[in-house]
Amino acid sequence: MDALNTPTPAALSPSAVARGKAPALANAGEFLSFRLGAEEYGIDILRVQEIRSYEEPTRIANAPESIKGVVNLRGVIVPVVDMRIKLGCAKVEYNALTVVIVLSVHNRVVGLVVDSVSDVIRLGQEHIKAAPQINTTLDAGFITGIASVGERMLILADIEALLGSSDMGLVAPAETLQ
Repeated sequence: MDALNTPTPAALSPSAVARGKAPALANAGEFLSFRLGAEEYGIDILRVQEIRSYEEPTRIANAPESIKGVVNLRGVIVPVVDMRIKLGCAKVEYNALTVVIVLSVHNRVVGLVVDSVSDVIRLGQEHIKAAPQINTTLDAGFITGIASVGERMLILADIEALLGSSDMGLVAPAETLQ
């Protein structure tokens, strides 16, 4: 089964729909690729501050299930989001390959737990195609494109749209940060 026909994790809040717009097609540039199960995702490398090994975060009471807790990163309290839970993937055991990608999103620092980081990929506009429109009640508005890299399919994600959803409570949508 290819990446387009796989039931991709899309159990998301209607963040892009609620804001009245879906992310634009991804621009050419460099993307950090990471794995969640069988799928490979790419996010804008300019959002990435660092990649750290996974350490158990301190749980916060009444936080959404996908927010694993917080860690202290050189004096900054950083919320940690498990992307497998956020995107509705099957749960896995954390292992030596599990990492936290530390990002700057809406002027906040957020950590993403992913299965593993693959590499940094430079994509030209010719490699990026629009994500197919799929009839579903689930929101996949954070997907900004699909890139073919050799035999690999890379799902390009707008991390601001994904983490800026109201159900996350982590970051304010861009409209309120003026």
